[in-house]
Amino acid sequence: MTKNDSMILALLFLAPFFCLTCAEKAIAADYPIQPAQFTQVKIQDQFFKPRLDTNRDVTVRYVFLRCQETGRLDNFAKAGGLIPGEFEGIYFNDSDVFKAIEGASYSLATAPDPELDEYLDKLIAKIEAAQEKDGYLYTIRTIDPAKASRQPGVGKERWSHLLSSHELYNVGHLYEAAVAHFQATGKRTLLNVAIKNAELVLKEFGPQGRKDVPGHQEIEIGLVRLFRVTGNKKYLELAKFFLDQRGGSHRKKNYGAQHQDHQPVTEQREAVGHAVRAGYMYSAMADIAALENDADYAEATRRLWENVVFKKMYLTGGIGSTHQGERFTGAYDLPNNTAYNETCAAIANMLWNQRMFLLHGDAKYIDVLERILYNGFLSGISLSGKEFFYPNPLSCDGRFPFNQGKLGRSAWFGTSCCPVNIVRFLPSLPSYIYAQRDDEIYVNLFIGSEGKLSLGKNQITLKQQTDYPWSGQVDIQVEPSQSENFTIKVRIPGWVQGEPVPGDLYRYLDDAPAKYKIKVNGKSVEQKLQNGYVALSRNWQKGDLISIDFPMSIRRVVSHPDVKANHGRVALERGPIVYCLEATDHEGAVSDLFLPDDVALEARFDQSFLENGSVQIHAMARQVFLVDEKLSVRSAPVTAIPYHLWAHREAGEMAVWLPRQKEQAIPQSPPTIASAGKVSASFYYSHDSPKAMNDRVEPESSSDQKIPRMTWWDHRGTKEWIQLDFDKKRSVSSTSIYWFDDTGSGQCRVPESWTLLYQDGENWKPVQSDKKYGTSLDQYNTVHFEPVETTALRVIVHLKPSFSGGVLEWKVSP
Repeated sequence: MTKNDSMILALLFLAPFFCLTCAEKAIAADYPIQPAQFTQVKIQDQFFKPRLDTNRDVTVRYVFLRCQETGRLDNFAKAGGLIPGEFEGIYFNDSDVFKAIEGASYSLATAPDPELDEYLDKLIAKIEAAQEKDGYLYTIRTIDPAKASRQPGVGKERWSHLLSSHELYNVGHLYEAAVAHFQATGKRTLLNVAIKNAELVLKEFGPQGRKDVPGHQEIEIGLVRLFRVTGNKKYLELAKFFLDQRGGSHRKKNYGAQHQDHQPVTEQREAVGHAVRAGYMYSAMADIAALENDADYAEATRRLWENVVFKKMYLTGGIGSTHQGERFTGAYDLPNNTAYNETCAAIANMLWNQRMFLLHGDAKYIDVLERILYNGFLSGISLSGKEFFYPNPLSCDGRFPFNQGKLGRSAWFGTSCCPVNIVRFLPSLPSYIYAQRDDEIYVNLFIGSEGKLSLGKNQITLKQQTDYPWSGQVDIQVEPSQSENFTIKVRIPGWVQGEPVPGDLYRYLDDAPAKYKIKVNGKSVEQKLQNGYVALSRNWQKGDLISIDFPMSIRRVVSHPDVKANHGRVALERGPIVYCLEATDHEGAVSDLFLPDDVALEARFDQSFLENGSVQIHAMARQVFLVDEKLSVRSAPVTAIPYHLWAHREAGEMAVWLPRQKEQAIPQSPPTIASAGKVSASFYYSHDSPKAMNDRVEPESSSDQKIPRMTWWDHRGTKEWIQLDFDKKRSVSSTSIYWFDDTGSGQCRVPESWTLLYQDGENWKPVQSDKKYGTSLDQYNTVHFEPVETTALRVIVHLKPSFSGGVLEWKVSP
C-alpha cells in the first residue's frame, strides 16, 4: 500500500454516510455506535460477493452507458457550453448522474480501477463547466432559462417552485457523490463544486433568507455529509433548518402530507405521503437527533418507526403501498398485486434503520434492515446486473406487473432513480455487517467476510465464515493483534426468537423461539439476551472461535387480522428469506393452488437453480379445478423459491401469500373472447398496460385505482383508439367498456364520445347499431350491434378537452 493509499483510507470512516477527517474532531455529539469502515470489511461469501462483483464490473458501467444514451451526461456538457443542444429528459435527471458517481466512487475505494477513475475525472470536468459562477447547478435552467421557466414543475425563476423542481434534491445527491469521490480518491474536484453550491444555498435559505423546503427531501442528508467532511457547522444547521421549516405556520403555504409538510416533523406520528421522501427525511431526522443530541427528533423518529413497522410495512420490508403518489396509505392497507414498494423506498428504509440502530443499539432495527436487504431490496436487481424492478409487488397475476408497462424487470426507466440507487447502495454493504461502541463490537449481519476494527492501538480482525442465508451455521474467528478484554455482541435475529418483525403486524403460526446455540472455543455460553444481542465478554486471544447455530426451520407466517388482503392466507419463510410461488414451476398458474396448514414442508438446496443455486421449499399442496362447472380438489406438488429471485425465468403469475383453504383459490377458467385476444392502444402511460383491459379483473368503480388499468395519460383532448385482435375469426354482436375516471385525484375522465369499428379485410368499418355509446360512471357501457364476422375490433375515442382518459375492462360477446 502506498503512502497516498494510506492517506485515502484514513479519510474513509465507518460507512458511506460517515466520513472522518480532521474536521470531525470538532463534532461535539454523534451516534453512540459507529459502523465499521466499509473499506476495512471484505465480503467473501457465495451469496453477496457475486452481487457486489457484478455491481462493480457490470452495473456501474451499464448505468453510465444508459445515462449517456438518454442525454443525462450531455446535459452537463450543454450547460457548460462544451457542446450545443437542448436539454434532454426530465428536469431531475441530474441526480441520476450524481448517484452513479457516488456508487462508482465506493467501488473505486474498494477496488482500484484506473479506467473508471479517469472516466469520473472527465465527467466531473463537465459538471464543473455546467456550474454557474455563483455556484448554481441545475442543467435544465442553465441550458435555456426561458424554456425552463415554461416547463411544468420547474418554476419561472430559481427556487420558485421547490414543490416539484428538485433543485435542492439534485444537489443533495451532488453533495453525497462529492464526499464519496473525495473519500475514494483524495481529489477535491467534485467536492469543490458541492461546497460552492452549498455556499449559495446557505446565502439563499435560512432564518434571514428564504423560508421554504424541498418537495423531495435529500439535501438534508447531503448537508450532513458535507458538515462531516468540512467541519462547517452551518451545513448541519441548514439541514436542521429545512427540517424545522416543514409543517409550520411561518410559511405562506405548506406542501401537504404527500411531502411530509403537513405538521412540524417533531410532531408527526404517522408515516404519510411519498415513501422515498419520507425515508430520506426520517434518516436526516435521525442524523439531527444524534449530531445535535436532540431528544425531540429522537422521539419523533421512534414514533414514526413504530407506525411504519407495526402497521405499514410489507413482509418483504417494502414500504409505500400504492402507485398513486408512490406513497403510504392507511394502517394495514397492504394490497399484494398492486403493491408499489419502490426499490428506492427499500433503500431509504435501510438507511433509516441503520441510523436507528446506531442511535439506540437495539437489534430490532437490524432485524428490519435484514428483512429488507434479502427480500424487498434484492428483488430490485437481476442477477445479470442489467435489469431492475421499480415496484416490487407481492403477487403478480401474469398480466399486470405495474413495472412501467413491462412484465418483469426492465433494462431502464424514464425515471431511473432505482438503478442508480442500487449502484450506490450495494458497494456500501460491508459497512452494515459490524459496528462498534467503545470496547463493544457488534456482529449485525451474517455474511462471509473479514472485518478489521480498532480498540485503541489494538486491531481486531473478525473472520466470518457462513453459507447464510441458506445455512444457520456461522463461525467467527477472532484475531486481536494483542490479547485484551472486550465484548462481542452477536445479534440473535427476530426470526430465531419467534418474531418476524417487531409488533403484531406479522406472526408465525408456530411462534415458539428456535433453540439456537452459541459456543466459544467449543464451549456453550450463557444466552442472556439484551436488546436482541448475546454479549460475549472475555479476554479475547488470537484464534478464539465463536460458533453459532441458528436453526433454519420453515415458518408459516400470518398477518394481523386487519390486513384484509391476507385474510385466510399464509406466507413461507426460512431464515431471513421470504418465499413465493411462480407460475413457471406450476403449469402456468399459482392462483389455483392452496396450502393447508397440515401439509409437510421440506427445504432442499438446488445448486443448479439460476446462477448460484438456492434453497427451495417443496410440499404437496392442493389445486382446485372445474369439472362440469363444479369445484374439485386434487393434490399438486409445489416449489417455493426465494422472493428476490422471482421473474428471472418465464414471466407469469407469482404469489407470496398463499390461500390456506380451497375457498380462496381460483380455478383456471376457459378464456373469453376478449381475454383470448390481444389488446393494443394508440398510446398508453408507461406505468399502465393495455393488458389490463382484458385481464378479467372486475372494477369496483370507475375510480378504482387498486386494479390494473390502461390510460392515454398524458394525452389530453386527443383522438385515440384501443384495439382487440382475436385469436381467430369471431362472430360478435356486443361490446362493453368500463371507463376509468379519477375525478378528485387526477386528470382522467370518461371520454367525450366513442364509436366502434370492425375489421373487414384491410378495411375498418363501423358496426351497425342504433344504441347509444355510453360514458356512464361505475358501470359497463354496453353497445349491441348487428352481428359481424371479424378478426378485430377497434374503439375510436375522443377525449374531453384538457383531459385524458382510460379503460379498466373491455368485454365482447357473440
